[in-house]
Parts: sequence; C-alpha cells; structure tokens
Amino acid sequence: MNGTGKAPDLAREIEGCRLCAARFAATASAHTPRPVVWFRPGARLLIVGQAPGARVHQSGRPFTDPSGVRLRDWMGIDADTFYDLDRIAIVPMAFCFPGYDAKGADLPPPKLCAETWRARVLAALGPFETTLLVGGAAIRWHLGERGLTQAVAGWKTHAPRVFPLPHPSWRNTGWLKRNPWFAAEVLPALRARVKEVLDDAL
Repeated sequence: MNGTGKAPDLAREIEGCRLCAARFAATASAHTPRPVVWFRPGARLLIVGQAPGARVHQSGRPFTDPSGVRLRDWMGIDADTFYDLDRIAIVPMAFCFPGYDAKGADLPPPKLCAETWRARVLAALGPFETTLLVGGAAIRWHLGERGLTQAVAGWKTHAPRVFPLPHPSWRNTGWLKRNPWFAAEVLPALRARVKEVLDDAL
C-alpha cells in the first residue's frame, strides 16, 4: 500500500494480521486470512462495506464482483475512478473473507476485526467529505441504527456527509423492487454528491 505517514505502516500491519486464522480454518470454506486493504491518506470519499466475498478473497481487490458492478452504477462512476486510491478509500467492517457456513451462506464479518483495526484506520486517514455506509453492519456501527430500511429511508438526515445504503448484492434485488424510492430519490442525490466530491479532489 502506497502513501505517507502512519497509514502505510498500519496498512502493512493489517495485511499481516492472522488473528482469525483458527476461526477461518473452522469454516466450511476452510480458508486462510487474506486481508484486503485499500486506503491511502488524502482520499476524499470513504466506502464502508461489510467484508470481502470469495471473489475478492481471490483477487485481493475490493468489490471485484457483481456487487461492485452495482455499487459503481449507484455511484455513477467507472472502475478506474472507483479504484483511484487518491480519491476513494474502501474500509470494510472486516478486511478478510469471513467464509461460508455449512449451508454455503456467507458468514458475518467477525467483530474482532473492527474492534482491532477500525478506530486506528479512521484516525490515520482523517475526516472524509462523504462516507457511504454499505449494508447493515456498516450502518449499525456508524449510525447505531439496526433497521436497514428505516436508516436508508432517512438518508436526508445524514446527507450529504453520510449516505446509508443497502448492500448492492444481487440478493437484495427484491428489496430494491419493494422500495422504488431508493432509485428514484437516493441514487440521484448520491451520484450528484459523489461527482461533487471527486471532482473537487482532482
């Protein structure tokens, strides 16, 4: 991870983290830790995801999956912009793929990861112009709200500094169909704010 100051040292420390090795070995996927770290000091926009999925575990780059395609569409940006470390930091609630349970479903991000790293990372990176809270785990941590739909519906309370969003997983297609106000109201405001913040960062 490139950059200056304490953040690069912290990034390397996270990349070497093996605190959850035994936990991951006991999952149905029986994988080893591979923290996916994607931040650099100076970024203007923060994306707070949940945790890497299996595809991201393999690629080592966040949101290299259908969820990333949808999220970039929501934001109105292309992949080159999305992965521009000088403008966008991606700091999920857990840096490693949590694995699958016996039924093949994704396990939730281990709380140990956020408890160990989150405060240090956010302090090292400093304030952001705008933060996108992607999914229930991010919304609960940052806003203390447990109901995702209620939190997203109340987006005007937090905008333009914070946008609570559903997870862009294709499993949430039903939620998007049941809540057409999200595409009609939230996405235009989100795209306008993302453009404003990223244009200012050029």
